[in-house]
Amino acid sequence: MGRNPAWTADSSTLQAVAASPLGSLPEPLLDDLLAGSIRTWVPAGTVTHREGDPAPHLELMVSGLLKFYATAPDGRTITVRYCRRGSLMGVVSLFAPHFALPASAVALTDTDLLRLSPGRARSAAAHELPVAQVFLRELSERVLGFMAEIPGSAFSSVRQRVARHLLDLAAGTEAGQPVLPAPWPDAAPELAVRTTQQELAQAVGSVREVVVRILRELREAGVVRTERDRIVVVEPGRLAELAIWNPRS
Repeated sequence: MGRNPAWTADSSTLQAVAASPLGSLPEPLLDDLLAGSIRTWVPAGTVTHREGDPAPHLELMVSGLLKFYATAPDGRTITVRYCRRGSLMGVVSLFAPHFALPASAVALTDTDLLRLSPGRARSAAAHELPVAQVFLRELSERVLGFMAEIPGSAFSSVRQRVARHLLDLAAGTEAGQPVLPAPWPDAAPELAVRTTQQELAQAVGSVREVVVRILRELREAGVVRTERDRIVVVEPGRLAELAIWNPRS
């Protein structure tokens, strides 16, 4: 590549950077921003951040699957974001006064993170307009994503939320992105989701008994097939139609 960056520029990290908002930065600014960053291997099931954590942080997903979830006082949880390769996490913690993380994060699979220096990132944003613009775009996308998620989480039925989260996990999309029938033609292949019924219930803010009933109905309708350690979406198009929140429904 004709450069000698101070960070570990292996192929997996380069692919993650290219897939992230950081990929638009000129090489000198990118190298300076990533200098001193640390690669961290996180085993599946590890909680990487806890709700209320005030520490500033900035992390890039190199590989794996991580979710952020909020917890109610009665212990119920709801997923607010899935993060995959290229996801940038923690930008808001760099600039929000009196920051406290509003959700916890857990690695759903073995996950590889690149942890950047919060101080270096803040300094770069203060002195380099392209870096500030990258962070502003990331924050804007997060706001729009969470605003899109509010009606889907607050007003949709548990059945709709189950359908949506199955598609989110199977398709590799982040929570907060609209699920539409168009990308799911009738001839779409089966999609496998590795999750348990309890995990699915927690993700949609419900209880296992309700999710078991919904999965049974979807199975009887020929939309999904349940196996020991996974749920197979047999007809993605039909499931996508069920996932759409309609204020008239």
